[in-house]
Amino acid sequence: MLIDFFYTLRDAKVPVSIKEFLTLLEALQRGVIAPSLDEFYYLARLTLVKDEAHFDKFDRAFGAYFKGVAAVFDTKAEIPLDWLLKRFERELTPEQKAALEKLGYDKLQQRLEELLKEQHGRHEGGSKWIGTGGTSPFGNGGTNPEGIRIGGQSRNRTAVKVWEQRSYRDYDDERELGTRNLKVALRRLRRFARSGAADELALDDTIRATASNAGWLDIRMQPERKNRIKVVMLLDVGGSMDDHIERAEELFSAAKSEFKNMEFYYFHNCVYDYLWKNNRRRHSERFPTWDVLRKYPNDTRVIFVGDATMSPYEVLAPGGSVEYNNEEAGAAWLARFTNAFPKFAWLNPEPENLWQYRQSISVIRQIMNNRMFPITLEGLERAMRLLSK
Repeated sequence: MLIDFFYTLRDAKVPVSIKEFLTLLEALQRGVIAPSLDEFYYLARLTLVKDEAHFDKFDRAFGAYFKGVAAVFDTKAEIPLDWLLKRFERELTPEQKAALEKLGYDKLQQRLEELLKEQHGRHEGGSKWIGTGGTSPFGNGGTNPEGIRIGGQSRNRTAVKVWEQRSYRDYDDERELGTRNLKVALRRLRRFARSGAADELALDDTIRATASNAGWLDIRMQPERKNRIKVVMLLDVGGSMDDHIERAEELFSAAKSEFKNMEFYYFHNCVYDYLWKNNRRRHSERFPTWDVLRKYPNDTRVIFVGDATMSPYEVLAPGGSVEYNNEEAGAAWLARFTNAFPKFAWLNPEPENLWQYRQSISVIRQIMNNRMFPITLEGLERAMRLLSK
């Protein structure tokens, strides 16, 4: 049975050797664990996996082999009610969607002002009034290639402006589940140095000095060895990033653990003239972006985290923000960051194979000099290698 398990690990690209497998068998023969699947899991991982970067592959192979594919699915699970409700939502055919007209940002604003004066009641469906459903560019719950969402929740990610009071949740910096492999990838961005007070025992120097002192103990101290890399992380929060909260929290938690000299700020969709640190107080405690640009030395590593999925107006046009009328385009602020900090990268939780279908992603990738990487182990390793040069 365990021979098949060995080959399952090899098929899962876990670099397991015959010697390690024999060590596992010897441990079982000597009865170092109780007859428990949980204890066998930890023993097998201890003896067979040499690098924690392979823990995730091992977990998946172990689960597939000992639990079976059937355990992954709950055959008795009920279909969630919201899945059934989706069945009744109005969906347009591709031909109908293609026939819808884009008014453009200025015409949208002008038309909305006219409707606010003319409309006096609630509307549902249709293509003209502010309401729900239908194909009107104003309201929510409908379908339009370019509109202004008023209330409701985003469905198609096509709004160029959003009218609502938003309250976003801060990312959890103490989240541990799922961060292990991210930490391994982030560790590539390290540059150690000893600085500060000599408060740590220098064992090698102590041994050498004691030997030179005819065996009389001569204790030597040294400053603590620290990673001197400075990191500023700018995190997109809210809107389409709600789909990626779990991955963003894992990354944020791993970064807080690995980078002791790290500062962070939040933004929504694109960087504009202010940032914030606490989403509950984002309207009262703001940090001017100019101050952030001037605060840190130019060898600071700047890491943007966001899906870069938005209306192109939000990047390229003054007043393009979905929340307020920004005086300068987001592209101008992104360019200032890339000029002020030569070591920068953008981490995107969206699958890389979808980037070509998002116009805003193409725009931001161009501004970032193609320094955009997916939040995968391979993508993070590429980003950290670039930032460590």
